Amino acid sequence: MTRLSRTALLSCLSLAALACVTVTAPKAVAQSNDPVRLGMILDMGSLYADVTGPGTETAGRMAIEDFGGKVLGRPIELLVADHQTKADVAAGIATRWFDTENVVALMDVAASSPALAVMNVGNLRHRIVILNGPGASSITNEACNAYTVHYTYNTYATSHAVTKAVMEQGGKSWYYLTADYTFGHQLESDSASVVKANGGKVLGDAKAPINTSDFSSFLLQAQQSGAQVIGLANAGADLINSVKQAAEFGITRSGAKLASLGANINDIYGIGLDATQGMLVGDAFYWDTDDQTRAFAKRFFDKMKKMPNMLQAGAYSSTMHYLQAVQAAGTTDAAAVMTKMREMPIHDFFAHDGHIRADGLMVHDMHLYQVKTPAESKGPWDLYKLVATIPGDHAFQPLSESRCPLVTKR
Repeated sequence: MTRLSRTALLSCLSLAALACVTVTAPKAVAQSNDPVRLGMILDMGSLYADVTGPGTETAGRMAIEDFGGKVLGRPIELLVADHQTKADVAAGIATRWFDTENVVALMDVAASSPALAVMNVGNLRHRIVILNGPGASSITNEACNAYTVHYTYNTYATSHAVTKAVMEQGGKSWYYLTADYTFGHQLESDSASVVKANGGKVLGDAKAPINTSDFSSFLLQAQQSGAQVIGLANAGADLINSVKQAAEFGITRSGAKLASLGANINDIYGIGLDATQGMLVGDAFYWDTDDQTRAFAKRFFDKMKKMPNMLQAGAYSSTMHYLQAVQAAGTTDAAAVMTKMREMPIHDFFAHDGHIRADGLMVHDMHLYQVKTPAESKGPWDLYKLVATIPGDHAFQPLSESRCPLVTKR
């Protein structure tokens, strides 16, 4: 407790009717031997648990281990919590970690709505928030701030890649089956803008609540629209269920084509090649690309018994990049570390010549894949064949079109 001066003590004694209150000294700044504490707020048991969850945690811990377990001579700790896909729960966890547990940065927040809530918490406290799991392109547009990095992908990149390719194959009229929250809305919006810009028509949409188990009524609406393409603006368990049920109802046999705007390898694996063969997928990472990706994937598979997806590969890469920036800056101060993260290019198995823009977006190549047929596949995770690599400057929204205040107010 702070020691009272003689004058203060006499003043207190003279105020018989009032209580004398003293204030405890502020908590000491973290000492050099205190841990550098990082956090991940993930979906550990709901519809995105398979694509983020334990796999993303494992990737983060692999990066910390590969870095050596220490930075600036201090041990690195990783805290992990489950937000149950609820934005208020995620914000509460972030607030507690930042305010009372000295977490200096977050390495991921799964799902867009929780991420947008946590970004604001981090910005107010000047703490870095790196995002790999969420996709909403608003993260680096209207919602951007100086302490958030959107690292792995966004809805603009995946939906543009898939929508353009499907339209080139003749899919001019679209109807969307959309997850009714931020991520789904953004996927639909980004895809629809491509359809309209290229002379196509959007015939409508059906918005399904998150974690829907029965998509029959939504699929019926899509089928009755007469659209050539049903755009699936969802992911995770929602995507798996909607594609499986579309196959059961014979949607594609009636002439409509399914276009998944947010699929990743876990979804394709979960649905199976019989229902997904020929589907186009926009992705930032595929485990079987080269020797580097295969080496990382083998280590990950040994721990998780499944191949890593782009979100988990991005979590490894971004955690490593953050720690390298801390080492280069000589401090965990957020402003100094962000400066280094922007200065330092990203060269690893995930990204080649990646860089972080003024709006917080990490720009890197994206890829368009086609799902293999059962006859083409040589194993359970042999799922993709490369159609095209899209350079980062073309894959993502041009900075000149950004709605991020950090860019527009410069």
